[in-house]
Order: sequence, then structure tokens, then C-alpha cells
Amino acid sequence: MKKNKIEHYTTKEALDFHSTGKPGKIEITPSKPMTTKRDLALAYSPGVASPVLEISKDNTLAYDYTSKGNLVAVISNGSAILGLGNLGAAASKPVMEGKAVLFKRFADIDSIDIEVDSKNNDEIINTIKNISCTFGGINLEDIAAPDCFIIEEKLKEIVDIPIFHDDQHGTAIITTAGLINALDITQKKINEIKVVVNGAGASAIACTELFKNSGVKNENLIMCDRKGVIFRGRDKLDQWKSKHAVDTKFRTLQEAINGADVFLGLSAKDALSKDMVKSMAKNPIIFACANPDPEITPEKVKEVRSDAIIATGRSDYPNQVNNLIGFPYIFRGALDVRAKTINEEMKVEAAKSIAKLARERVPDEVASAMGGLRPTYGKEYIIPSTFDPRLISVIPVAVAKAAIKTGVARKEIKDFEIYAEQLKNRLDPSVTVMQGINSVIKKKPKRVVFADGEDENNLKAAIAFKNSGLGIPILVAKEELVKKKLSKIGYNEDLDIEIVNSTNEEKRKKYTNYLFKKLQREQGLLERDCDKMVRNDRVIWSTCMVSCGDADAMVTGNTRRYSSSLEKVSTVVNARPGEIIFGLNLVVNRGKTVLIADTAVNEWPNSEQLANIAISSSRIAKLFGMDPKVAFLSHSTFGQPTTERTSKVREAVEILNKKQVDFKYDGEMQPDVALEEIFKELYPFSEIVGSANVLIMPGLHASAISFKLIKSMSRAKVIGPLLIGLAEPIEIAPLRTSTSEILNLASVAAYSAEIIDYNKK
Repeated sequence: MKKNKIEHYTTKEALDFHSTGKPGKIEITPSKPMTTKRDLALAYSPGVASPVLEISKDNTLAYDYTSKGNLVAVISNGSAILGLGNLGAAASKPVMEGKAVLFKRFADIDSIDIEVDSKNNDEIINTIKNISCTFGGINLEDIAAPDCFIIEEKLKEIVDIPIFHDDQHGTAIITTAGLINALDITQKKINEIKVVVNGAGASAIACTELFKNSGVKNENLIMCDRKGVIFRGRDKLDQWKSKHAVDTKFRTLQEAINGADVFLGLSAKDALSKDMVKSMAKNPIIFACANPDPEITPEKVKEVRSDAIIATGRSDYPNQVNNLIGFPYIFRGALDVRAKTINEEMKVEAAKSIAKLARERVPDEVASAMGGLRPTYGKEYIIPSTFDPRLISVIPVAVAKAAIKTGVARKEIKDFEIYAEQLKNRLDPSVTVMQGINSVIKKKPKRVVFADGEDENNLKAAIAFKNSGLGIPILVAKEELVKKKLSKIGYNEDLDIEIVNSTNEEKRKKYTNYLFKKLQREQGLLERDCDKMVRNDRVIWSTCMVSCGDADAMVTGNTRRYSSSLEKVSTVVNARPGEIIFGLNLVVNRGKTVLIADTAVNEWPNSEQLANIAISSSRIAKLFGMDPKVAFLSHSTFGQPTTERTSKVREAVEILNKKQVDFKYDGEMQPDVALEEIFKELYPFSEIVGSANVLIMPGLHASAISFKLIKSMSRAKVIGPLLIGLAEPIEIAPLRTSTSEILNLASVAAYSAEIIDYNKK
């Protein structure tokens, strides 16, 4: 099976991802109810005439009555797609859809991709000009130089919304942020440093201009292209290169780099040699940003310069120059003040805000959201992680302030503290949570057993787990059946994944002995009974693998009922001392994130059990970067009405009162009281009313019904159910679980194996 350059996935996996279900990666959904005749009359005819007439009097009112203020067009002609080249407008659509998805996932910006099938700059410019009134901003993407310069400059002159070519300015902003911090660490002044830029394409020129706007002197920066140094008097320089030509005797990169403080590479693999690095000034700053392979690897730099600060465009090295840190949040700030453009001042302030964020101590809740990582400002942390959830509340604020200050904003923001809080609420925590978890487990790969290895979704999840570098999958299956399944779904039969089963006599005997020691007194089972269980049940076998140290974690399910899988797992593994086993779901819907428990295990928990579920759930909430506010749910609110069942819930609250726990809680209350702010005025004594994010259900019947309704009838995003309280890192997938959901559970299991001390013998 053909793989991509970094071998994280097969071509078949990528094609399946884009074609499964609804083809593509985006869709349009209504933001208003469309259920009644009256709704339709308001949405369209005759009600739609009212905003039409208002906008006809004042076009700026389109921001108030339409989606314009939160809508960005991602536009390309496919002339420079990624590193693939000029493949045409249609071929660029998957990339542009992907960009639209990133806008939505990281900054809650609605985005539509538009592919313009033309290489004529005037045609492209006119097309964008004529549709610009629809959008709050335009993101140009994958347009070849010098056309990208021409198109952007002309559009800035003729339209009154932000025009932003991310290939240029996104890279420039992140690189400048890194430069600011690298200079701070090395105690160098920006107006004194010597800079060499290798590469003279769109990104390199944009970086050069922003470096200069940030304080680098024109005469102190030398730019090189394939022909060498760009110097004054060199023949055949276009207007963009000639702007950065300097008087110099140097003609080659090797000559220019001697004594340089900073190297910025946006060129090609191996363009910078170790000898060149040796010749640089003390404490050199090296940004080797060629993708996928940098101008020089950090390993090679460290061989000759221990004093260097190094950044690349890759995620497997520290200090990744990643545009994702910038463009969603820059547009967020620009849109929120209805900016006419994204000017240099806004870019500089964006860079400064990114740089400042890296210097701040990473708080506990952010470290949790980043998978427990707490990087500290220094040589290997000069740029914030793409996983840092603070980005959305920092960069847009800086951009918005700069827009207002420079007079390009059409809307004021009265209170920036309130604005920052509003921005935080736009973030999808499920993305941040899984990214943080995955970043941890990639560093210390765990052996994860996929108990149902012959199931198609489990098999795909195992392949994705391996190919994404998340860990080492182990399939419990028959090899011949796996090969048949692989062939059926279009994968290479020669799968480089360990496959185990009960034909392994040594392991079978080991697991039988383990199980017999545990169950002979607990259940009165004979050794042959345990042998039969190990031989015939892959869940039992897989759980024994984890318990006996032959694997670090396990995921099962999708092929049988949850209760059946749990029963088998519980035969081998008990609860952790002092804990209760329960199911916990993380649910994200319309910007609201809640944890719901117990969704899987305890049919009718007593008051003590409810209190313990609340304690464990609050601990998990903190791991996810949340400040837990626990609501004990019931059909009544604060004693109205009082019944036997509501009394049980109230008793759970009393138990917590005596335990003096370190999180906020209250109850009993109905779910709308727990979640909707309108009830705060009715119950002003409670800090939980209207703001709960951990919901403790009174029983499994209520939780299962509620959770399944939410999942089936809304667009909620779900992680889980997570199996909490078990003495081993094991997760169970319910029936009909998707590949991506199984993959998430496998990651959670591996993460648990890393961060939780299970006190294994």
C-alpha cells in the first residue's frame, strides 16, 4: 500500500477518510430553527424582506443580519498545492476544505472553500472582488508566486475586508514570534542582529518584511535564492526580490552566513551545512523551516553548536513553526471588530502576543489540556504549542486592539476581559483534549491490545494507532481472518502488527495460572474452568495480557453489548482500592462541554456511591483542563418535590459536605437548572446553577436514556464512555462504535497507562 512521505497513513486510509459517509469534510447547517411554518416564513418569504430592505440602506448591516461577520472564503487556483505543485483548481479542493475545517475547529469561524479555475490574475481578482460582499474575510491559499503577491496587493486596494495570504503572512507571524523570544533568551537586540534568509518565495519575502517591520535593519538582512545572494545590481530581479537587495560583497550563502546571528530557511533540504553553522555568531538562531525536511536537522546543528536555538516546521522537534498557531486566531480578531484589512500593525501585535504567551507559566488547567505537559520558556520552547487552549483568548485580543488603534476596525469592543472569556467559550475542548493526550502517548509509546482484532472498525483503529505514531497495537485475532479482512477493505495483507491468540501455549498457561489464583477462592473455579475461559474468550485473554504485563493497556467492544464486555473484564480485574467503577462521557455541543456519569455501569447507585462518582469525575474533569462544577441531577430541584429517590441524591450532597472536597457541587437539581443561566436569579444561593459542567445522574436508566438521546438527536461530539476506577487501563467501546471513536478510546487507555500509577506487581 502506498504511503505518504512521513508514513503516518496509507493512501487508502486517506481516501476512505474523505469519502466515507458524506464525501468531503464540511457541510452547511442552519443556525436558526426551521421546524414550523412560522420559522420558514421568518427565514425566507416574507420575513426575509425586512433585513433585505435594511441592508439596502446600509451595506454594513449585513454584519448584523447575516453570517457575513463570521464567514471566511478560502480561495485557491491550485497553482501551488502544498509541495505537490500546479495541479489545478479542482485538485486543490480537499486542501481548501481542510483549511475551512481548521478555521471552524480552532476559532469557530465558518468557512467556505472556493476554487477558481483560472491562471489569469485579472480574472481571479475580478472573481474575488465580485463575491467579496458575501464574506467577512478572504484567505488566499496555495497560489504560486509572484501571482500571489499581485493578487493580494490588488485586492487590498479594491475591497474593504481582510485579504490574507496565509502561506506568506501566517508563516511570517509565527516566525517573528519565535525570533522575538530567541533574541530575548540570547540577549540580542533586534536592531543589531545580522540575519540571513535562504529562499525568496512568498513565505520568505513575507517573513523578511515582518522582520524589518519588527526592528531588523534593512542593511543587516541578506536574502538568498537559488542563484545566491540577492544584491543590488544583480540582473533580472523582480520587484519583490529587488526590494530586499542590499549592497554587499557576498555572493553565496556560505559567504553570507559567516558571523550571522540568525538563519531563516524557507528553501530546501540540506541547504545549510554544519560548516556554515560553525561560522555563525555566538548563540546562533536557526529557523530551518523547509518541509517536510528542514535545511538542516537539529541533531546536526547540536553536533557543532551546543549554544544554538533551533526551530523547524516539523512537529517531531521542539519549536515548531506552525501556521495553525496564527491564522484562525488572527482572522477571529479581525472579524470580531469587522476590520477592513489585516495591516502590518495587526501582524506585529499578533507575533508579540504569541511570543508573550510562550514566556508565561503554563497553568495547571492548560497543562492538563495539553496532556499533562508543562513546557517552560527556554531554548526548546520559544513558540507555544498548537495544543495550547490559551491561543484563542490571547491572539484575537491583540489583533482586535491593533485594528481599533490603527483605525481599520468598524466595531468597538468595550470590555476586552469579557471578550477574552467569550473567546474561550468558542473552543471545542474535545479537540484540545485528544491532541493533548496524543502528544503525551507519542513520546512514550504503549502496547495496546485490541481485543476484537477481526472486527473491521477495530482493525482500522489499530492500523491508525500504529501509523499515527500513537503506540504499538497488538491484535487478538486469527492471522488468516485478519488477512481476509484486510484484503476485503483494500489494505495490504502484510500488516506489520503483532497478532496473538490462544494457540500460544506459553501465554495460555501463564494466563490460566493467573486467573486460577484469582478465581479459585472468589468463584470456586477449577483450573480447567479458567483454561477454558482463557482459550475461548478473547476479552478474557486480552485482559490477562494487561494484568500479566504483556501489554500496557487494552480496548475492546463494538462487537458485543457493553455490559457483556464489562462482565468479562471484571472477571479478571477489580476496582482500584477505594474507588467505584463507572462510565464517564465527555459531551461537547454548541460550545458547552459537560461530563456525564454514570453512563455505563451502576444501575441504581446509593448515596455513598453517587458521592464517590462525583469525586472521581471531578478528578477527571481537572485532567481535561476543566474547573469542575458538579450538579447532582434529579427530577426535582432543591426539594421540590421531595421523594425517596430525590432524598438519595440530597444525601450524596450531604456526604460531600462532610468530606470537605476541593471542588464546587450542589443538588439536587433538574438538568435545565444545572445548565441554563436563566435559572440563576431563581436560585442565587447556588454557584452551580446555570454553570454546571459535571452532571451526576441518579441512576443508569436516566443517564443511558439522556445520553443516547443527546447523541442521536443533536450534533454533540462525544468522547467515551471512559471506564473510570478499574485497576488496569482498559476501555470498552459500545456496540456500533466508529473507527475514530475506538481510536480515541485506545489513546485514552494508553494515556491512563502513562499517567496513573496502577501499582502493578
